[in-house]
Amino acid sequence: MKNPHLRKKEGFHGERSIFLPSAVIQQMEKDPVTLPLHITMIGYYPNAHNHYRERTETIDQYILIYCIEGTGYIQVGHSEWTLHCEQLIVLPAHAPHSYTADDKQPWTIYWLHFKGNLADYFAQGLNKPIDIKIKIDSRTNERISLFEEILTTMQHGYSKQNLHYATTVLYHFLGTIKYMEQFVNARMHESNKDDLVETAILYMKENMEKRVSMSDVARFIGYSSSHFCQVFKEKTGMSPNDYFNRLKIERACELLDQTNMRINQISYKIGIQDNYYFSRLFKKVMHVSPQKYRKDMFAHKKPAE
Repeated sequence: MKNPHLRKKEGFHGERSIFLPSAVIQQMEKDPVTLPLHITMIGYYPNAHNHYRERTETIDQYILIYCIEGTGYIQVGHSEWTLHCEQLIVLPAHAPHSYTADDKQPWTIYWLHFKGNLADYFAQGLNKPIDIKIKIDSRTNERISLFEEILTTMQHGYSKQNLHYATTVLYHFLGTIKYMEQFVNARMHESNKDDLVETAILYMKENMEKRVSMSDVARFIGYSSSHFCQVFKEKTGMSPNDYFNRLKIERACELLDQTNMRINQISYKIGIQDNYYFSRLFKKVMHVSPQKYRKDMFAHKKPAE
């Protein structure tokens, strides 16, 4: 049992979350576009130490929890589950429940609350942990990008157009889970699957948010670490670790340019929990700090007076 003084519902370093006002939710419940399916809360909690939530009074919303790293524990009524890395669960509406992060390996989770006339349909069959394993052509990054699109759209305000668009993306996001096989098979990977370096790069991209070692990548493609590093450097001209870091910084540049996420949030989004290390790595690759990069990009976009 966790020390009750350490329990936290929110407030994690690098977190992003939105709780829609009740007036906005009431508006969506009357709108024919959003009435069938809409979110009420959405967020991302990285490395959520001491995360704990208990609801003894039931709510009329489903809760989706998508764990991408670490472990957590969930209880719904008399049923208990352990939610591992690369697993997802949807807690049913109208059911008392609790969930908590593991003390030693706290989870990193994407989560959202959703409701509407079609909520039952999309939640069906997801009331216990299901695997969302990262593998070739799993399209995991695309699924996470859809989640990010909902979150970013909501951060831009609650206009009718934003609410409609977020709901449209929510259909797609939930569809990638309910129809996982169809989602994976709908787009065959374009690169040569026999090219193990391309496979390694894809694995890096799919695991951008995690603390992945090069031995993890080598193990995934079936090479020894030394042989993998040698082959990778011959093909790309740089070590796997340097290549992975460059991928992370490229992604950080996109987030600095296209979102209003804080520096520490971006650091967590690319799997780096030490903000100082992130800043040093960013400056090493881009020759400017993250703050300076964003400032220069903003100045470049600003129209001349």
